[in-house]
Amino acid sequence: MSIGSKPENGEALARFNIKTDRKMLLKLDLLLVPMCCAMYLIAFLDRSNIGNARVAGLQKNLKLTDVQYQTAITVTYIPYMAAELPSNLMLKRIGPKIQLPIMMLLWGLVSTCQSQVNSYSGLLACRFFIGLFEGGLFPGLVLYLSGFYRPQELQIRVGLFFCAAALSSAFSGLLATAIQLMEGLRGMHGWQWIFLLEGVFTIVFALFSLWILPNTPLDVKILSQSEREYCQQRLELDAKGSESTKIIRKDIFGALPDLCLWILVLTLFCSGVSLFGLAYFTPSIVAGFGYSANKTQLYTVPPFAIAFVATVIGALIADKYRARGAVAFVATSLSVAGFAVFYTSKTVAVRYVSLNMLITGVYTTAPCLITWLSNNAAAHTRRATAVALGFMATNLGGIVSTWIYPKSAAPQYRFAAKFNLALNCFMLLGIAANIVLLRRRNVAKVERREEILAGMEDLDAHEQYELLGDRHPDFKYTL
Repeated sequence: MSIGSKPENGEALARFNIKTDRKMLLKLDLLLVPMCCAMYLIAFLDRSNIGNARVAGLQKNLKLTDVQYQTAITVTYIPYMAAELPSNLMLKRIGPKIQLPIMMLLWGLVSTCQSQVNSYSGLLACRFFIGLFEGGLFPGLVLYLSGFYRPQELQIRVGLFFCAAALSSAFSGLLATAIQLMEGLRGMHGWQWIFLLEGVFTIVFALFSLWILPNTPLDVKILSQSEREYCQQRLELDAKGSESTKIIRKDIFGALPDLCLWILVLTLFCSGVSLFGLAYFTPSIVAGFGYSANKTQLYTVPPFAIAFVATVIGALIADKYRARGAVAFVATSLSVAGFAVFYTSKTVAVRYVSLNMLITGVYTTAPCLITWLSNNAAAHTRRATAVALGFMATNLGGIVSTWIYPKSAAPQYRFAAKFNLALNCFMLLGIAANIVLLRRRNVAKVERREEILAGMEDLDAHEQYELLGDRHPDFKYTL
């Protein structure tokens, strides 16, 4: 069978030329995965490096109270959430090649300017615009990758660039340790150098991304013409045809009554509280163990390095067995154990081990949930809406997280530990319920196929898919 011919379904297409499949995926991976990893690593670094800047003297030099510091972090999330849905809906219209790098360029400029703030109001303004310009990146990257990879191939790729969050937290500690040594150079504090150098690098990488990112599989220059057509064809067959790039209003609102969507949205809110709280406050938590500023930065590295490895392993298992829920359940169980030990222990050694456990669990769970949401929403507008809602919930959790780690609670942070423990227990219930509901839906689609397609007999498969999306009986929900 030639590359240009069309087998009857996506599975047949994947089987008919495994060598071509692997060669093409390798080329895509070498281009897209490093770029997405780097973009998200830089975004997470620019958003969360305020935690390292705090340890390096930001709060002291600007004479900020705990409430002012927490407010500065909260202000980041409000425009961040507001930007996610419109940004996702416009991604195909503008084109990811243009939209993603321009967003990156804009927040890089603001991050660079952040190095020169000398007041609380100036810091608030910078944090607001960083949130506004970064808001559409993460959901945009998930949506972007879903335009190149099939659902069962997606989590390892999303997981790899999500690992950039763990990697950025580890890298941030190492980088901040080195940059702090520039304290006093050219009359600037160490925290100012952290913002300046990382902001300038963001600008440079944004310009590079503008040149190298493709919009669609048909624009990937490192693929041959036949590979481009093959890549596009396998995606179209999975979707029963090419998905419309139009923003369909009824699909935006049509996604909202879905119970499984809201279970995952609530679960992602809980995940966001833990995820962003640890991203921002791990340096403060470790500092509470009694270490110096430099040792604090270094001791934040191992938990996130371990989380990086665990996230990759979890993503590989979830993709191979198409078991997003099972992997998320196991990883969340680890974070529950970690928060429980952190809450009850009193010795520094045990608390540090529990910190490694809970960070590993939290960071491994997040890409499972995000990919699960993307896998089970179709067509394009419904998927864009679902992914954006998931990220909005995650970032709403981020807002909550900024208020549960006051310095006055150090070094035990008992309320934060108890609150996160309760949320992660709720996550276990949500994940289990979602698995059960999705399994029942798959069974019902087989039993009620004729009923679901009633009145659509005159439409072809593509037209049926555009109308029904993930409710189509041939669409199998990922468990």
